[in-house]
Amino acid sequence: MVVVRLAKSGAKKNPYYFITVADSRKPRDGAFIERLGFFNPSAKGSEERMRFNVERLDHWISQGAQLSDKVKELAKDARLSSEELQSKLDAKKDKRTKKKEALKAQKISELEAQAKEAAEEAPAEEAPAARQKLQQKKLQRKKLQQLRQKLQQKKLQRKKLQQLRQKLQHEEAPAEEAPAAEAEAPAEEAPAEEAPAAEAEAPAEEAPAKKLQQQEAPAEEAPAAEAEAPAEEAPAKKLQQLRQKLQRKKLQQLRQKLQQKKLQRRSSSS
Repeated sequence: MVVVRLAKSGAKKNPYYFITVADSRKPRDGAFIERLGFFNPSAKGSEERMRFNVERLDHWISQGAQLSDKVKELAKDARLSSEELQSKLDAKKDKRTKKKEALKAQKISELEAQAKEAAEEAPAEEAPAARQKLQQKKLQRKKLQQLRQKLQQKKLQRKKLQQLRQKLQHEEAPAEEAPAAEAEAPAEEAPAEEAPAAEAEAPAEEAPAKKLQQQEAPAEEAPAAEAEAPAEEAPAKKLQQLRQKLQRKKLQQLRQKLQQKKLQRRSSSS
């Protein structure tokens, strides 16, 4: 069957059509019997929009050729005068613009309706969201406070450790000095220990005189014995006090010497 149809050519997004007479079994853009004209839908300015040989179209119609829908429209346009064709094209443009404006108005109305619905739903949805945000902020503040407390505790622990280390260092120094001080102390304590020995010999010589006195005056011996006991205890206490004072003085001297040595080492190292 013979068909009058459009065969596409031209570039991408810039189509150009030929009006052809062809066998319906052939492909659209394939072999053809005759070309009756062309149609340029993207024509601008002075470019020719359409050229159509209507006489040859009538001939093929008389021979039984079938027209496609688009070719029928183009045949009608080709039979119109230039003014009628122009008015028809202007009417089509107006329809297109009106359709576009109507679509835009529909979209705007739909968007406004959606915005109103969102505005009405927003307060109900924002309340729990705001609460969640407040709760999160509170939790973050609590965590920060806990972290600050932990840092303060760590600082206090470090200070305590430093103080303990300093104390241990001070204690270790006297512990090393103590043996030397104890070695010197016995040499000085020897004369102090000899005093009670001399005092012990004196009462031994006085024993016979005391016996005579006990026989002559037994009633007067009790207060005399009580007076002698504190007299013997007093020197022992004094000796202990002297020993303690000596030890303290020696320890202080040794500490001062050690501190001086440390200062000298630091100055020499710097």
